[in-house]
Amino acid sequence: MKLHATTLFALCAPSVCLAVVSLSWDFLAIPTTGLLDITFPFNVANAPHQTGFYFAQQFKFIKVAEVGTIGLKPQEDVNGTSVIRGVFSSSQNGTTTNHPNCSPGADGGAGVSCEFTFPATYSNTFNMVVENINGTTWRGTAVDSETSNTTEIGEWTLPSESGGILGSQTGFIEYYAHNCTVPPFTEVTFFNPTSDTPGAMGGSIETVAERPYGCEKQANFTDRGVPDGHDISIGVL
Repeated sequence: MKLHATTLFALCAPSVCLAVVSLSWDFLAIPTTGLLDITFPFNVANAPHQTGFYFAQQFKFIKVAEVGTIGLKPQEDVNGTSVIRGVFSSSQNGTTTNHPNCSPGADGGAGVSCEFTFPATYSNTFNMVVENINGTTWRGTAVDSETSNTTEIGEWTLPSESGGILGSQTGFIEYYAHNCTVPPFTEVTFFNPTSDTPGAMGGSIETVAERPYGCEKQANFTDRGVPDGHDISIGVL
């Protein structure tokens, strides 16, 4: 199923409803049992090393009402070293965890949120991987595509009736320091999602649009198609 911009806005989850940019992604084909893994590549080479932005992709599961989210939050450098925060969350009631990076609650409601800050070379593309590790337990990791360094963000377990990941959902750029002023410049490339699950084919980003959230058209929004993805910028230098 391909989501058009109006559908995207009407069905947004809490984080998406606070976003300044939204996008949709889908696969041409997935197995009937859903995906057992999905990878969302991000490149944040031109994002400033400061807090305020959240770049994320969402995903849903068979027989589960609410979304999961994985993404990156740029951070200030620490002692001259660039760092970034990985986020992996579930908004589904009944999600459980015992992972040290995770805590109860997501977006001010039910679920589980996992966050971990790690050294990062911003110019490298990060593959944000969601994978099933056992039953209804899922792990989120950040993999540096240049060095293959893998950082575990967290793990959580969905209710027992849940299945694999569905073949379409949405993503967003959130400016969580948002106060209706023009945000500082940031740029991120969202690359097409991929999966190693047998039967998965043709992951792509379908729709990118500025969000009508309070300050629409004040963010200097641009969207440029690049090989295998979209390069998006907002804000002013």
